[in-house]
Amino acid sequence: MGGGGVCKRFVVSGRVQGVSFRAYTRSEALGLGITGYARNLPDGRVEVLACGDPQAVECIHQWLWAGSPASRVTAVTVIDVEPDNDPHGFVIG
Repeated sequence: MGGGGVCKRFVVSGRVQGVSFRAYTRSEALGLGITGYARNLPDGRVEVLACGDPQAVECIHQWLWAGSPASRVTAVTVIDVEPDNDPHGFVIG
């Protein structure tokens, strides 16, 4: 990924499935120039991979606490990951 970019994996808990959380996350990420994905996990949480400028990734981290209008976020876990396989675009899985 070069240029000082970072990748972080977020696991978001709460009421985050069935409330357009992933679509809102994608829109926010694209606006920030972040690549990665948002996907539902079998246990009801949402996993988000965000790669990009460190400030932009921090912005999405803060935004995840608010989420979509109908969501209710109770926790956001963050894990630093190696940006070796930097994704292209931002996909919903």
